[in-house]
Amino acid sequence: MNLTIKKFDINNSKEILELRVNSNQESYIETVGECIEEASKCSNWRPVGIYDDEKIVGFAMYALFLEEGKNGRVWLDRLLISAENQGKGYGEAAVRVLLKRLYREYGYDKIYLSVYDDNEVAIALYEKIGFQFTGEVDTKGEKLMAINLQHEEHKNE
Repeated sequence: MNLTIKKFDINNSKEILELRVNSNQESYIETVGECIEEASKCSNWRPVGIYDDEKIVGFAMYALFLEEGKNGRVWLDRLLISAENQGKGYGEAAVRVLLKRLYREYGYDKIYLSVYDDNEVAIALYEKIGFQFTGEVDTKGEKLMAINLQHEEHKNE
């Protein structure tokens, strides 16, 4: 597995927009098209494709919002692995690669995400990596989780 992150652009837009999760996961995340539309309205968002070599396997969207909290918050707000690529270890690997990218790009030790409390598979994945619930709930009713990148393995490649 050789995961890389590529910015969403005209060259990869078609293959990224075609990504779909399993039907039983559709209530947990917006479609890629909805994410891209949201990113077009807010320049903070960074939509990206997740690739194993040249094969598209997933999508993520992240941002830094300086107006949140004392010094701003970095969000790993959207993450999906396409239905046909699930169960192959891409989810965990993608989160780890994304955490490194977020640290390099923004320099923040604390990274946030949100998850519905009945999304047990995602919660187990995030907890395995080191995310913990913060006790906060977002505007859509999702529970916030955060990781503190104190450990070098999350920062370095």
